[in-house]
Amino acid sequence: MDVPYESTGRRRQKGRTRAALVAAAHELLAAGESPAVEDAAAIAGISRTTAYRYFPNQRALLLAAYPEIEDGVGLLPVDAPAEAEPRLELVMRSFLDFVVRWEPQLRAQLRLSLEPGAAQPILRGGRAIRWIEEALAPLAETHPHVDIRETAVAIRSATGIESLVWLTDIGGLDRERAAEVLAGSARAILRAALEPTD
Repeated sequence: MDVPYESTGRRRQKGRTRAALVAAAHELLAAGESPAVEDAAAIAGISRTTAYRYFPNQRALLLAAYPEIEDGVGLLPVDAPAEAEPRLELVMRSFLDFVVRWEPQLRAQLRLSLEPGAAQPILRGGRAIRWIEEALAPLAETHPHVDIRETAVAIRSATGIESLVWLTDIGGLDRERAAEVLAGSARAILRAALEPTD
């Protein structure tokens, strides 16, 4: 099995070099470009040969540029309300801020996930679904007929980068209005789920 270049010798220096290349990719993505490895190398002041030791192709570089939120971290504050709807509002505000802030990077990941033969969908890690489920957790007591997982999936389907792209590129909305529409979609889906079943 091949040992990644960064895992051998001088790990701290290699970690800094990798971080510089990823930061350069973020900068280029934010400027509306789709950076090749040599583009990131030029911005970071690193030789092309060295850069290709870390990222053998553009796909590997763009995958590394995925914006991260520390795993296991939720979006609800410690003093979150007990009711599901205001909890969802708080989660959606943070989630949509994240989506808009990292839009260029998330668009790049979306493009990669849609490539034929993509080994694994990039945007389906389920973090947002977990955050929404956490917001909806009180429903287990107050509305036991609601399928929390299904409702969270429905809300996520209408509020992520995919929906933002449609609203801005096709619908012609600016980002602020698009975020309002997405938050409204989340509220509407929750309210529909809360309707009593016959």
